[in-house]
Amino acid sequence: MRELTELRAEFPILRQRANGYPLIYLDNAATTQKPEGVISAVNNYYREANANVHRASHFLSARATHAFEDARDTVRRFLNAGHTDEIIWTRGATEAINLVAHSWGLSTLKAGDEILISAMEHHANIVPWQQVCRFTGASLKVIPIHASGELDMAAFRQLLGPQTRLVSICQVSNAIGTVNPIPDIIREAHTVGARILIDGSQAVAHFLVDIQALDCDFYVFSGHKVYGPTGIGVLYGKRDLLQDMPPWQTGGEMIERISFEGTTFNSPPFRFEAGTPNVVGALGLAAAINFLGQCDHNKIQAHEKSLLKQATEGLNTIPGLQIIGTAPQKTSVISFVMEGLHNQDIGTLLDQQGIAVRTGHHCTMPLMSVLNLSGTVRASIALYNTETEIQNFVEAVAALQKDSLSFTTETEPATTAATTIPDAFTYESPQVGDTGSVIEELQVLRGWQERYRHIMLLGKKLPALPDPMKQEENRLHGCESIVWLHHYYDETTMRLYFAIDSDARIVRGLITLILSALNGRTPEEIENFDMEACFDQLGLMHHLSPSRGNGIRAIVKEIQLTAHRYR
Repeated sequence: MRELTELRAEFPILRQRANGYPLIYLDNAATTQKPEGVISAVNNYYREANANVHRASHFLSARATHAFEDARDTVRRFLNAGHTDEIIWTRGATEAINLVAHSWGLSTLKAGDEILISAMEHHANIVPWQQVCRFTGASLKVIPIHASGELDMAAFRQLLGPQTRLVSICQVSNAIGTVNPIPDIIREAHTVGARILIDGSQAVAHFLVDIQALDCDFYVFSGHKVYGPTGIGVLYGKRDLLQDMPPWQTGGEMIERISFEGTTFNSPPFRFEAGTPNVVGALGLAAAINFLGQCDHNKIQAHEKSLLKQATEGLNTIPGLQIIGTAPQKTSVISFVMEGLHNQDIGTLLDQQGIAVRTGHHCTMPLMSVLNLSGTVRASIALYNTETEIQNFVEAVAALQKDSLSFTTETEPATTAATTIPDAFTYESPQVGDTGSVIEELQVLRGWQERYRHIMLLGKKLPALPDPMKQEENRLHGCESIVWLHHYYDETTMRLYFAIDSDARIVRGLITLILSALNGRTPEEIENFDMEACFDQLGLMHHLSPSRGNGIRAIVKEIQLTAHRYR
């Protein structure tokens, strides 16, 4: 077995720098990085074995077919499944769940049947079952969680009954890291005759999975979560269940015989693999599994557990920081929020120090609603992370907290002229000078870390909207953070004035930049103003996440659409 330090060296992407700092990659719950063996497997396939599989009689096709089916058997052994024909290739866990929902769910469930899921599920394990219930008349029931993020097993037992036909649940929560008591859940579900699907996407990279010992009916995961390529996933299904399930997608490969009068379908797994498969993805996933086979899984678990403990203890010392998800059984995920700092701002500022984390709802909006949160900052750990990286991460978050004391969202009373409208609300322009001077101030600063600090200071000058004006009808959708927008047209001067606010400090600063350019102008001037050129002068969009960049553009678009209505 190879040492963890030796294994880290297999990941070339970790050698690079991000924004001038060594890359610290803590977004592993979203996707893991790829070792040299996976990269080589993908490269070698296209160099030496690129061909369609199964039906051709030539040398390359035979080579590709053998490698493809060997990869299927590699997955079988990885999961300790009983039969290779129980392993179905999909594009990922999402497609695997949809396959079960459409093939098994639509053909089996009826009105009065119930499906149980948990409150911590990924959207991909919610929406397919909602659709199945819509078409079959079955009901979807949700198992609640405790405040710690631990599954409420007492509530699960109350919900479980003879009407329960399926329990579909994650092995590990992607958002808060809770490890669910899967063996107990499977055993109890089977006592009432229910089938069980396990979403193992966040489990397979962190501990060994034994399908036969678990005795689940279906198990799904995505290759890119376990050091493999994107676009490849796995559905395990018990042989007898798969044999009785109709195909979901139709086309080539899944057919046994076809005529214009009718079609007979292939046996599993090919029945569920219509079209040209992702051969290279399967080979890359097999290479990732073989890479993990070189590792001592006990050492990996101990290492990741130690890093999670280090991160938890470190973050718990930071004033105003709250860790979300404190279940006794957790793995490799730590989510938090911090008083006075928006999650997106934290993610952006950490990125400027080379630290990659994930911010937002993590495709668990219902869970965030249960927790009364809009989202969290999530750091997620892999076998290649180090104690030094976790220490640097904790220190960076602590520094953000200290620095945040300089950036109050309270706005000082305006001392300059404002435009007053009959209802006495005042549209105040932030006193920062013209757009050109603001851009010049930002351009002379060294690096984007200093620029973001200055942008947040600009946001301090933005007049805050009073709470009564922060209503849903005034909320601008399409933004990563919450943005409220009001406008007033002065018929005497024929000028438009805007009052805009956000719950994120960086966005407040960028709003200040936008208003310095557009506020108090005529509709024609606003509509014709090239705000994108201002962003280009700063190189702004290269340093914002795509979603945040789209949100800033959405603000400008709404302002210019409003101006168009007054022309």
